[in-house]
Amino acid sequence: MSTQKISFYNLAWRWHFYAGLFVAPFMVLLALTGIIYLFKPQLDPLMYGHLLTVPAAERALSADEQLQRAKAAYPQGTLSKYLPPADATSSAQFVMHNSGREMTVFVDPYRGTVLGTQDAKNNLQAIARALHGELMIGTVGDRLVELAAGWGVMLVISGMYLWWPRGKSSSGVLWPRFNTRGRVFWRDLHVVTGFWGAALLLVMLLSGMAWTGFWGKQYADLWNRFPAAMWNNVPTSDQQARVLNTATQQTVPWAMENTPMPVSGDHAEHMNHGAMHAAPAAPTISLQQVVDLATSRKVEPGYSITPPTTAEGVFTVSVFANDPRNDATLHVDQYTGKVLADVRWEHYNGVARATETGVMLHEGKMFGWVNQLIVLLICLMILLSAVSGVVIWWKRRPVGGLGVPPLRHDLPKWKTAMVIMLGLAIAFPLVGASLIVVWALDRLLLSRLFAQPSRV
Repeated sequence: MSTQKISFYNLAWRWHFYAGLFVAPFMVLLALTGIIYLFKPQLDPLMYGHLLTVPAAERALSADEQLQRAKAAYPQGTLSKYLPPADATSSAQFVMHNSGREMTVFVDPYRGTVLGTQDAKNNLQAIARALHGELMIGTVGDRLVELAAGWGVMLVISGMYLWWPRGKSSSGVLWPRFNTRGRVFWRDLHVVTGFWGAALLLVMLLSGMAWTGFWGKQYADLWNRFPAAMWNNVPTSDQQARVLNTATQQTVPWAMENTPMPVSGDHAEHMNHGAMHAAPAAPTISLQQVVDLATSRKVEPGYSITPPTTAEGVFTVSVFANDPRNDATLHVDQYTGKVLADVRWEHYNGVARATETGVMLHEGKMFGWVNQLIVLLICLMILLSAVSGVVIWWKRRPVGGLGVPPLRHDLPKWKTAMVIMLGLAIAFPLVGASLIVVWALDRLLLSRLFAQPSRV
């Protein structure tokens, strides 16, 4: 191997080490919470079957009658979302704000019986989703997850360079050498797992990045566009549909997050009387009328209805479908029942379609249990890579040192490395900022404190 190749190899190894040091804890957490959320369709019936399923009957109560039964359980509660039964044996769900808490009330749609309640934010799936998206610490957590995903991309790129055979046999490259022991075996396990999972992990990382608060928002602002003419004849507010999504609940599809929220009633009157903005909602159409509208418009079952909260607000009917080709988002005037917007898959541009498809693949929903098993395999490979990486680091680590891989300088290859780093920094600005911090720490502190001879 030439001096130049050794130089760039060690540089890639060094950055792979730093990326792994930061990313591994996050990847373990994301993999574990991802597995929990991945199997939501199987776990929920097992854990909450008494709330979710009901015996079918001939006639169901209207949505408004069901709502009255839910309000009887929480007289002071205000409705924030209604989920009609997805099929003949499903309960109706009413998400209600009550005394500072968000509760889901489950109602038998045929008999009107309140089956029970659940804290909408303090249950297994909501907690797993919040941890997965923002570590349950809000914006700071969101940025940390985004950083971890960006550094994960660097981990994959540097890992693929380190994996490259360079004339070696396929043993230990395409499959582990099972006749070995100790550090060599763990290294083979780490390298081979990383190779087979690299492309899939990149898809997972990039599709997940679409939901992040910084990179994801810039990405959406750039690519998530609808023809302006779609909103020409619709009075709109200064709010976007993204306000309907939270860390624990997904209401509208990604493709809809940047679209404006329409306004109910006389637009000019609302805009001229500022007090109307703060006035509470007073819809003159019933919840059942909105359900009937969704049925007549052939919205796929499994949709939710978000009621208006102000005098200008609208009813939003939305389904974040397992197959994004069935996505639908309708905004309905709370006074007239007029559909102000009806956005479907055919209205999405190419980037929005690709992103929505990527998100559904990421969540294991696109093609049933096969998709679930593929994502489960990816999660297990992430866990195996993290564990094996820690083991080989621990076995290689010098006593009393961190074991930072040595750096051999070579200007031409440094230029190549800088181009790669610059590309990543431009693509992922938070990663770029952190690269400067890590580089400074590496130059000023880590190299002097921990740089000791290590076995390549």
